[in-house]
Amino acid sequence: MSTTRRDFLATSAAAALGAAFGRPLSAFARQQAQQPQAQPVFTPLRRNVGTFTMRGGTVGWLVNARGVAVVDTQFPAEARALLEGLQQRSRNRGVDVLINTHHHGDHTGGNPVFRGVARRVVAHGMADQHMRRGPGAQPPQPPQPQPNALEPLYPDLTFTHSWSTAVGDERITARHHGRGHTSGDAVITFERANVVHMGDLMFHQRHPVVDRAAGASMRNWSRLLRQVTDAHTRDTIYIFGHANAGLPVTGTSADLLRFRDYLDALFAFVERQVRDGRTREEILVMRTPLAGFEAWGPFGQASARDPLTVAFEEVTTGA
Repeated sequence: MSTTRRDFLATSAAAALGAAFGRPLSAFARQQAQQPQAQPVFTPLRRNVGTFTMRGGTVGWLVNARGVAVVDTQFPAEARALLEGLQQRSRNRGVDVLINTHHHGDHTGGNPVFRGVARRVVAHGMADQHMRRGPGAQPPQPPQPQPNALEPLYPDLTFTHSWSTAVGDERITARHHGRGHTSGDAVITFERANVVHMGDLMFHQRHPVVDRAAGASMRNWSRLLRQVTDAHTRDTIYIFGHANAGLPVTGTSADLLRFRDYLDALFAFVERQVRDGRTREEILVMRTPLAGFEAWGPFGQASARDPLTVAFEEVTTGA
């Protein structure tokens, strides 16, 4: 079978990222890394806060007269484009703080690029633990030596419930609302700009990845989306971790609550199937879109991280 240059570069990028962390990539991060190379896009939102999109989870950034902050880093190549753009906008100020919303490779794979540039790296305590463990590992594992590997850059400051700092005239607050997409998700609020980065707690009209092995809880995920919207105002701008093709990576509280409704509807569907006596195999074979949420598209192949499988497990085990 022939291999195109684009395929080779994509596969090489995935391999390089795996080497950077001394372990295999998760399936979702590998899929993100193997997407065709995209162009870097910086989009201002409000009061010196904006988004960066290229490949992987959406990045948030702040550049003001007295500081720079970054939320997530995508992959190494993308992080280099991100850093170059930030340096141009800030006149090479460096980065006061890099915050990771959670541990997945499409959000943290570019961290090593910020070594020596970011003065602090911050994440929830569980996200830090997951980063150091790697997919599927139980105790923390030291990185294995790899040829041409980038040395991982882990958080040097962690928090349990909340953490806050000033960057120039902006106040940034990170909050943990309990288990959701993982057990270590942080919601990052740029207080004065009234912009909130949701990380992968928000998938815009697409089926989410649910990392149950890393402590995810779809039931609490539904609850925390309401908690977040209740804690902010009607004109808050939300940054989403991912969006379906052609859809924006920013939106409003209505988008968050629509995603909450999707999670609730999926639970209700699975509960009805279980009450009607259908087996796990009969339920998980479903491929048609969820009624009322057709824009999300059909469910993919059943796996440990797909929402239909996780909903079934949470319904039948009560976890």
